[in-house]
Amino acid sequence: MTKRKVIPSLRSLADQERATAKKARASWQMFTIMAEFIEATEYLSEIRPAVSIYGSARLKPNSPYYKLATQIARKLSDAGFAVISGGGPGIMEAANKGAHAGKAPSVGLNIELPHEQSGNQWQDISLRFRHFFTRKVTFVKNSDAVIVMPGGFGTLDELAEVLTLIQTKKSRHVPIILVGAEFWEGLLAWFKNSLTPMGLINPTDMDLMQVIDDPDQVLEAVLKFYEDREEAEPHPAKSDEDRMFYL
Repeated sequence: MTKRKVIPSLRSLADQERATAKKARASWQMFTIMAEFIEATEYLSEIRPAVSIYGSARLKPNSPYYKLATQIARKLSDAGFAVISGGGPGIMEAANKGAHAGKAPSVGLNIELPHEQSGNQWQDISLRFRHFFTRKVTFVKNSDAVIVMPGGFGTLDELAEVLTLIQTKKSRHVPIILVGAEFWEGLLAWFKNSLTPMGLINPTDMDLMQVIDDPDQVLEAVLKFYEDREEAEPHPAKSDEDRMFYL
């Protein structure tokens, strides 16, 4: 005779006070998550078009990539694109600084961290998040293009997230531009020479990304993406708001 598994649950706890406390904490956490989504929608739903710029918090103002991010953000802002960054130092600061000097809004999605993250002064709209995943959803939902500068694990996480969502059609297709050809060369070679031959990604998945280092060409690539899409879809069946988001 097979013994029945004993699977613990809060309902089976004899200590009802402990069970109630656990449920209360979980409920409160859900409310904070909902509040972050609601606040982001309230402040950002009409800020379009918008481009997100990802990159390291650790690069200093004397870094060539910091200066490049500032130039790219300024050109995007002057062209009418709001610029969204993580709101912190490094590349995030550079993006907000460039956008703040331009014509369109400079947006920062700040995350509460025990170290590294402190809000920069160049944000026209500044939102604070306790949860990484609500922040990442906010980035993806409100971005009409994604610019990825050099960065560490956080930047790679954000890049992988948007690639996965577009690849699996859980989010609309937007241009993804990698800035820093030398920096990204090794990762792209690994994608092409390791993942593709094993069938882990399709060869066409590499086309989701472009590598561009010139600020003018970055802006041109974003504009061309939407010009080409309008020609291909003169009467789209669905508005962008009707397209599937992972929410």
